[in-house]
Amino acid sequence: MDQVSLVIILLAALLIPLIMAKFKINSLPTAVMEIIVGIVIGPSVFNFVNTSDLISQLSTIGVIVLLFLSGLEIDFSLFKKRRTALTPLEQKNAVNTPKYSPVRLSVYAYSTIIVLSLLLAAAFKVSGLFSDFWLAAILFGTISLGIVIAALKEQELLSKAFGQTILLISVFGELVPMMGLTLYASVYGSNSQSLWLLLLILAVAALLLLRFKPFFRFYQNINKSTTQLDIRLAFFLIVTMVTVAESVGAENILGAFVAGIVLKLLNPSETTRERLDAIGYGFFIPIFFITTGVDLNLRTLLTSGKTLLLIPLFFLAYMVAKIGGYWVLKLRFKQANALAGTALTATTMTMVLAVLRVAKSMKTITSDQSGAFLLAALLTCVISPLIFNKFYSAEKEDLVKTAVHFIGANLSTVPVAQQLRKGWYDVSMYTNHPENYQTYHAQVPVTLMENFTAQDLQDHGVFDTDILVLGRIDAERNYELAKAAKAYGVRRIIVRFEDRNVLNEHEDELRELGVEVYNTPEANITLLRALIESPSTLLLLNDTENSIYEVRVLNHLYTDVQIKNLQFAQDITISQVIRNRKLIAPNGNTTIMYGDRLIFTGNKQTAAQIRQALATAN
Repeated sequence: MDQVSLVIILLAALLIPLIMAKFKINSLPTAVMEIIVGIVIGPSVFNFVNTSDLISQLSTIGVIVLLFLSGLEIDFSLFKKRRTALTPLEQKNAVNTPKYSPVRLSVYAYSTIIVLSLLLAAAFKVSGLFSDFWLAAILFGTISLGIVIAALKEQELLSKAFGQTILLISVFGELVPMMGLTLYASVYGSNSQSLWLLLLILAVAALLLLRFKPFFRFYQNINKSTTQLDIRLAFFLIVTMVTVAESVGAENILGAFVAGIVLKLLNPSETTRERLDAIGYGFFIPIFFITTGVDLNLRTLLTSGKTLLLIPLFFLAYMVAKIGGYWVLKLRFKQANALAGTALTATTMTMVLAVLRVAKSMKTITSDQSGAFLLAALLTCVISPLIFNKFYSAEKEDLVKTAVHFIGANLSTVPVAQQLRKGWYDVSMYTNHPENYQTYHAQVPVTLMENFTAQDLQDHGVFDTDILVLGRIDAERNYELAKAAKAYGVRRIIVRFEDRNVLNEHEDELRELGVEVYNTPEANITLLRALIESPSTLLLLNDTENSIYEVRVLNHLYTDVQIKNLQFAQDITISQVIRNRKLIAPNGNTTIMYGDRLIFTGNKQTAAQIRQALATAN
């Protein structure tokens, strides 16, 4: 019977995404549908499935893996101090003061959530509807990071300021309740030990981080398909941290969450993360969500008058606890987007399931109360994404073109600048030669400067750009400015070196820094060779309708997809795939991986749009 129930659960896990895709059900997260299906196949409706020891164990592993992957989703680079200077284009398009960074907004927003959660918990305690003040406060302050990330990915917002802000609020909405739950279990749990022992979890995490920090630097050289060392490391971290957490009286989900953070700080490759997602969301996590629905016996819950009263009250509490974030988000974003973001942060499910699981094991909550909390959380997952998708629209700051600054206005840079201005680029040029300024300023935006020292360029905002092109003839000066720009934080730097001796001396250093270099004579030689070996190259270069493009794939919508299955496969021709600095001759069956660089040709209008879609971080 156990095996039959497991087969039904796995069949449901297989069919749910297929049915959602068939009927284009995009408004509900897959996790919510899995819980709903679990309710249908469980005792509430058809009673096809009953939980057993085997299914319960797999469900427990599912929640552990889910919390591990949640820890792995945290982007710690958002907490790093960043330069606050705006580019001239950003200053022109900015509609809000830059002092409200995503980190600051998220701290303010979640602070309001903490205050409102405490007030709501006090109201429930005073009214006698739910007497456990601290448990209620923890539940009201939770946010479902996984569902928020899924919604932001669908809108391609994770790389934008709005998406980063909502993501950070959600990180706090999972991290703070997690710590609160740990303290709650330590104080009120019957098997809990001293609070100071919780520090052992952090100590072990720090030790593992230091021990395995060099791991991903060399494992690529020894990894084989039969070893999968990165996946073995991930599960070693999970089991170790879960064991330590349970040994000191904490919950296993805290250990799993910390293990995810440790692996994130080890900086694994995107391929490693995708394989872990495949293991988690492909097997263990669907079992957890479906089993959660199976365990909800609505026939029993809905016969209780108090439960029927608590469901809408808990739902309102989940929503009201997040309402303060609306006024915080309005400090930087549009009113409609502030409302959309507030609604999305009201989504709660993952941590509610974890908290209720712990509370039930501690016997501090009844089955009726637990069911009411869970059904109310289920309602937030249905309603909140609908509100978000209804009200969100692109922010003005997200529509800014890519800024390209040229240092040096001459015959080799001005024609390029003129052509880029016709596309999705905002171009500025800088020169310290008055005669060049007089010659070119009427054709492209050129600024005349007295000096080209690094400090002068910083003061004039030249380094505040997405792409910096050092196109002067002075190779030594270009080298010095390239290093200064990289130290300042310029994302992409392209440097011209006409003196091959200077390039030979500094090429390895610059490439190590990520600086791109080019040499005109070598470029001409390469072009002539291409013309000899492939006469059609000249036709392509002179073609006014088509062009050659290179793009780094950052959009997860187009990763793990074969070239022949790309939705725009008929519109472009991919000639090369560069992966880990190696060239791959692609065919229709070649699978695009995250971080691949594609060299392709296509119509200038459609190809530019495709290039932007592929390069949009998601």
